[in-house]
Amino acid sequence: MPRPYNNNMRDILKDIEKWIDTGETIALATVIQTWGSSPRKVGSHMAFTLSGKITGSVSGGCVENAVIEAGYQVLKNNQPQLLHFGVADETAWEVGLACGGSIDIFVNKLNPEFFKKLKSILDDESPAIHIAIIQSSNDLLGKEIIITEARQIIGTFGNEWDSKVLNLAMDTLSSHRVMLNQETEIFIDTIQPQPTLIIVGGVHIAIALVSLAKTMGYQTIVIDPRKAWGNVQRFPNVDLIIQSWIDEAFAKININSSTAIAVLTHDPKIDDPAIKIALNSSAFYVGVLGSKVTNAKRAERLLNEGVSEELLSRLHAPIGLDIGAQNPEEIALAIMSEVVKSYRKQNQVETKKEAIMVGATLHD
Repeated sequence: MPRPYNNNMRDILKDIEKWIDTGETIALATVIQTWGSSPRKVGSHMAFTLSGKITGSVSGGCVENAVIEAGYQVLKNNQPQLLHFGVADETAWEVGLACGGSIDIFVNKLNPEFFKKLKSILDDESPAIHIAIIQSSNDLLGKEIIITEARQIIGTFGNEWDSKVLNLAMDTLSSHRVMLNQETEIFIDTIQPQPTLIIVGGVHIAIALVSLAKTMGYQTIVIDPRKAWGNVQRFPNVDLIIQSWIDEAFAKININSSTAIAVLTHDPKIDDPAIKIALNSSAFYVGVLGSKVTNAKRAERLLNEGVSEELLSRLHAPIGLDIGAQNPEEIALAIMSEVVKSYRKQNQVETKKEAIMVGATLHD
């Protein structure tokens, strides 16, 4: 199932939902491929209406003006369009791609009922894959399906396509386009839960860490059974505070491959149980605060309690990149930097794996 975080669909959900409720006709533009210095990543979205409302972004320049003009035609004639902008075009300077980039964007009329199903998956923070037919010689153009983590298909392409696309999509790790035959091309858009940072311990470092994580687009959860440390007054912007002991607290949380866990209390009664749960989970990052001496003693305790050397090797200890941090804010920066590095490194490795798998699939 997919790994990389779908970068801005969640950001435009509320606007689209509001427009649907007021009866607006909506177009959805999606970046399906980029080269060079394109300012938006594959999977970026922009929605707009015939009445002139806009949300989201597919570029940092004037590409959006051209996309919206094409989108108005899509809405009027109900015919999806695959658009290309690049430095070879005479309008390259106008659309802001003069630095050597190019971009392909698919524009389709938004289906309100299909969107509601997609929104439900996004709201549930469930992994899924959204697939649209972006090139075809027949009436398949613009059709969409969703494949859930349980391999359920929502919608249909018809004929033999559903099973073929299902098998291809279940090995997908990142958003990309694929030719099904000489005439039919699909865009596979991965939907992954929003990255989450779980912080164990409402210490002073955690205050700065929550702020940084929120800025980076992470959901934030603070766990601390000590109410003087874990409360809304100390963390007014956190998404969730859990004032429970570790086993009970983690039972309330869904840890997945988009979850990072930072353990910060310096109290073995809290830290050790949290580390054991974290190391046995699918979290992509687990780090713990402490000096080399403290971490050596902690490692000895965990080994004696049955934690394997292999699991212990997953632990980032001391936590954070070595940037010479000296105060809570700098330590928070070091931690968040290491979290982001781990997240991006995971995605890069899996994207390389996928390139190999897709190549093998297309040659079969």
